[in-house]
Amino acid sequence: MTQPAPFPLIEIGGAPRERGRQYGEQARMRIHASVAVYGDQLGELGLAGAERQRLIDDFAAEIERFDVDYLEEMRGIAEGAGVALGDIVMINARTEVISRARRLAKAHPAPDDTDEDGCTGAVILPERSATGEVIHGQNWDWRAECAETSVVLRVEREEGPELLTFVEAGGLARSGLNGSGLSITANFLGCERDYRHSGVPLSLIRRKVLEQEHMALAMRVVATTPKSGSNNMMLATAEGFAIDFECAPDESYTLYPEAGMIVHANNWLSDVALGKLCERGVATSPDSLYRAWRVRRHLDECGDRIGVDDLKAAFFDDFGSPYSVCRPPRPGFRGDLSATVAMVMMQPARGILEVAPLPAVNREFTHYRLKQAPFRGTGEWS
Repeated sequence: MTQPAPFPLIEIGGAPRERGRQYGEQARMRIHASVAVYGDQLGELGLAGAERQRLIDDFAAEIERFDVDYLEEMRGIAEGAGVALGDIVMINARTEVISRARRLAKAHPAPDDTDEDGCTGAVILPERSATGEVIHGQNWDWRAECAETSVVLRVEREEGPELLTFVEAGGLARSGLNGSGLSITANFLGCERDYRHSGVPLSLIRRKVLEQEHMALAMRVVATTPKSGSNNMMLATAEGFAIDFECAPDESYTLYPEAGMIVHANNWLSDVALGKLCERGVATSPDSLYRAWRVRRHLDECGDRIGVDDLKAAFFDDFGSPYSVCRPPRPGFRGDLSATVAMVMMQPARGILEVAPLPAVNREFTHYRLKQAPFRGTGEWS
């Protein structure tokens, strides 16, 4: 396999529609590739014409109710990239769109979880960190082709803190950090409540988190926003705190750091959640049952202090390959090519985000930074 190219940095600013146009123009080719990935999937499900348009329109209305500026930004992206607004809506709600499309097409029995993200994530708190600051990272496991359809997006907003996010081209956010010292990663969970009702697309909940200036407000966004499907969201603040929300569509369950860290993969860990829900994620992510254990074990072996390179080494773990923490390209459960698409490493107090594409075959990281002075975690700005 050829050496994967670094993810391009897309820098945008201004009002929502204007920054959307900037995004669409700069990431045009990758946005077209993203549209092809998910548009083809809808076609395979037999969804086309008026039925497909109604589905997309429903999600556009849901997005507008949640935040009208998000739909405006998507209009700008569509204009800049030369694609339909519905294509950008699809990218931002792709998990929800595909799941509902399957139900409409009756092409797959519930639960509709075979196209969900994998992922292994971790946060190291200052008391365990070699830098004395929060370290937050994740392996994103998904379709290998998305190594060529993703970008790093830096957004200077008139309405709040600057943000930096790794995301599929055309999307508003995925994993990232902001100028207020907040960071977020997320990964798939599954239960029997999924996709029975409408809710806010998961990617937009992550974007909303990255727009907040305070950890308490970010936690409220995750805990209270209605969702269609389950998801795990890990939040941290440069001030020295982290929390994990295991979210069902209609309620969330919290996990707190143990021994100065949080590690999570794709199965429910909360005792409360396990007493109320039926685990559905292991069917498509059976390796989840040892991936988080492997990462925690590696980090424990690092001793009292864990550095950025230690967390990277834990995420490079190839035990059980190709069903490993760092997944090489392999056939997925639906015949697509699955891989760890990117390793994302964040230091929110320094405003630094590092990303390595396809880390199972490439260990080269590209560094990206916020423009604004980063939050140092001491109540002061550096």
